[in-house]
Amino acid sequence: MSWGTELWDQFDNLEKHTQCGIDILEKYIKFVKERTEIELSYAKQLRNLSKKYQPKKNSKEEEEYRYTACKAFLSTLNEMNDYAGQHEVISENMTSQIIVELARYVQELKQERKSHFHDGRKAQQHIETCWKQLESSKRRFERDCKEADRAQQYFEKMDADINVTKADVEKARQQAQMRHQMAEDSKADYSSFLQKFNHEQHEYYHTHLPNIFQKIQEMEERRIVRVGESMKTYAEVDRQVIPIIGKCLDEIVKAANSIDQKNDSQLVIEAYKSGFEPPGDVEFEDYTQPMKRTVSDNSLSNSRGEGKPELKFGGKSKGKLWPFIKKNKPPPPPPASASPSAVPNGPQSPKQQKEPLSHRFNEFMTSKPKIHCFRSLKRGGATPEDFSNLPPEQRRKKLQQKVDELNKEIQKEMDQRDAITKMKDVYLKNPQMGDPASLDHKLTEVSQNIEKLRLEAQKFEAWLAEVEGRLPARGDQARRQSGMYDAQNPATVNNCAQDRESSPDGSYTEEQSQESEVKVLAADFDDEFDDEEPLPAIGTCKALYTFEGQNEGTISVVEGETLYVIEEDKGDGWTRIRRNEDEEGYVPTSYVEVYLDKNAKGAKTYI
Repeated sequence: MSWGTELWDQFDNLEKHTQCGIDILEKYIKFVKERTEIELSYAKQLRNLSKKYQPKKNSKEEEEYRYTACKAFLSTLNEMNDYAGQHEVISENMTSQIIVELARYVQELKQERKSHFHDGRKAQQHIETCWKQLESSKRRFERDCKEADRAQQYFEKMDADINVTKADVEKARQQAQMRHQMAEDSKADYSSFLQKFNHEQHEYYHTHLPNIFQKIQEMEERRIVRVGESMKTYAEVDRQVIPIIGKCLDEIVKAANSIDQKNDSQLVIEAYKSGFEPPGDVEFEDYTQPMKRTVSDNSLSNSRGEGKPELKFGGKSKGKLWPFIKKNKPPPPPPASASPSAVPNGPQSPKQQKEPLSHRFNEFMTSKPKIHCFRSLKRGGATPEDFSNLPPEQRRKKLQQKVDELNKEIQKEMDQRDAITKMKDVYLKNPQMGDPASLDHKLTEVSQNIEKLRLEAQKFEAWLAEVEGRLPARGDQARRQSGMYDAQNPATVNNCAQDRESSPDGSYTEEQSQESEVKVLAADFDDEFDDEEPLPAIGTCKALYTFEGQNEGTISVVEGETLYVIEEDKGDGWTRIRRNEDEEGYVPTSYVEVYLDKNAKGAKTYI
């Protein structure tokens, strides 16, 4: 089956067909190119997606990724990044193995097709030229024959006419013979051209044209084979990355299987365990026997406001009774009403009858230091060096971590000192290599650093030992002193209770000795916070309404009063203000009009 024999008369259709084949090949190249662009775009989107959900470095979010579930999610993000890389490989391989190769092949194909059809047109022009020559010789032969016939008829006419001279007859005879010879010559030329044309035509239709069409057929078949090979390559490029993509998916499954809920639960315990003991049972207070009534350390009134165990009166520290209540922070205010005058003390609790003196005494002892401690409770403020602001268990972990870091730094400095010492020994043995004295300064500096780090490590080890109970804690000493005070004065609080019971109107009185005792203990607590620097004022405010600060951490203000703002509202509905050096606390933001100082450090522009 050959195009040269079967399609000998379809030269133009073959030309159109081969051109369509090249167009399809170029269309396939364009298709693959767009596929590579899609793969690149998909890979880029996957990488951006993985990057978007990666934890930010040195952020609180990064700390959460120590849990196995978070680690599995992080592994998934990393595997998706590798997954995106495989799509980039697909794009690169399709570009190099298909697009580039086919583009070069198309150019070669166009040149070959052009050459074949050029040869076909040349052969066609040659046969057409031979045909024209044949037609020309044929017409000439025909013309000469007609001229010879006319010359012969004229001669016969002249020969039959008796009136014509013999010379004219001879002339007519010669003319007839000449025309007859010309006809014979034209006949020979026509016969020659006819034989030549028939030969050329036979060669054209049976040799030249079949050869040209055969080459075109072979060219077209190679193009078809090349398209098929490219399609196989297209599939193989995808197939090559399937094992790697499968490994990525297997790693994701492996990461999911590595999730350990028990381990995560244990990490939560280690991260948030405070080390405090739960509160004990509340003891029954028998009001039917007022003379024997005592103050219970475990009573609800005593536990109120307990933010730090060292501020309790008992010899043994106890944890917070209400672990879900924030320390040193008043409860959030209720929604502001349309008329503030209708609810003059909206954010605070309703007034109650005066509590027993034992309640007021304990509440004063627990709340008084916290008022001073406000200076150290800045949002985002500096953390104490000994991490005393943390619960015992968390403080122990931080101190242990700090000790480990210092020990590593000490070991590093000691290694450096050993290296310098060895180098100095080498210089002493081989003076030409260097001056040993040049290393003395560096050796001294390293030794000083080691000493500083050791002192620092000893300091943190002492704090760590204090937390772990190997050394007496300062809070324990204070509690022991408080316990000794309670042991030496067991009847003090009882007397207070008796005096309150004896008041006829239900009001409570306080004796001079009790007030002095409160002042002595409060002074002891104040010493711990007197070194704190007061917060700078970042603006002023004007009280729009009267507010009676009865809750712990609040401060009372009078309508129209001007005070200093030391900490603006952080979104919880409270603003921290100061009246003077010793009076500061929180008031509802809706009760004051704030004017922030734009030049104050950390202040925002007030609108």
